[in-house]
Amino acid sequence: MKEIIVIIGPTGVGKTKLSIELAKKLDAEIINGDSVAIYKKLNIGSAKPTEEEQKQVPHHLIDLKDPKEDYSVYDYQQDARREIKEITSRNKRVIIVGGTGLYIKAALYNYKFKKGTKNNTYDDLSNEEILNKLKEYDETIDIHPNNRKRLVRMLNKYENKEEITAGKDTCLYPIYIVGLTAPRGGVSDRINKRIDKMLEEGLIEEVEALKGEYLHSRVLNSAIGYKEFEKYLYEAMPIEEVMEKIKQDSRRYAKRQYTFFKHQFHPNWYSVNFDNFQETINQVYNDIKKQEAN
Repeated sequence: MKEIIVIIGPTGVGKTKLSIELAKKLDAEIINGDSVAIYKKLNIGSAKPTEEEQKQVPHHLIDLKDPKEDYSVYDYQQDARREIKEITSRNKRVIIVGGTGLYIKAALYNYKFKKGTKNNTYDDLSNEEILNKLKEYDETIDIHPNNRKRLVRMLNKYENKEEITAGKDTCLYPIYIVGLTAPRGGVSDRINKRIDKMLEEGLIEEVEALKGEYLHSRVLNSAIGYKEFEKYLYEAMPIEEVMEKIKQDSRRYAKRQYTFFKHQFHPNWYSVNFDNFQETINQVYNDIKKQEAN
């Protein structure tokens, strides 16, 4: 079995473009590793690969669930491993690309879950939002807002009836991990521009249509790019403030992604050349071919 190529990095750094170009060169198919792209109809706010992009190479685990359905890391683990088996049985290469680190690691490493377990990192939520959710379970909860690790652990405890067991250090497949990075200012600028483009593409209309049909959807009420519209729709918050909140949440999420990827994956880091992205593509491709030759 040839190495699975894993492409990770913060939001807005060019993972989708790189995955498509590498897939063409390596005769590979792409497995989505983003928890929001799993859902149908969440297109603009999730920065899901466009229909045109998906036509260029086969994509898997996109538009899998309706927004009213729940989907857990356990579900993703089962689905991703099934796709890996099916794709490799046809002698095709596998590329996994996305920003949801826990999903990707659970698929590739010896994580063991009891059925129904949801072990979340709550990357889409700020510390304050996690604390507010905890207080829905226990109003007397007393955890400092800056203690994110404890906040996450406690919220998982309340939301799970089953406990997680994990073999986090044992990888089940040969893999080559590509980590995309860029100066912080460059990523922040791209995030801001991408969100402005989402507004132009019809993000407001997408959210309004979704909220009309899926008012209590868990993903709509927790995913960045969607949850921020609550006050716009029901409390008349100006759209300018909503968009600024999405940008702020996205920048904070990017920082948390970097931290998770750095400590959990130890990737081969590549600094993206946004002015000449082909250079980045060539560099990654050449390193993969060298790795194969060794």
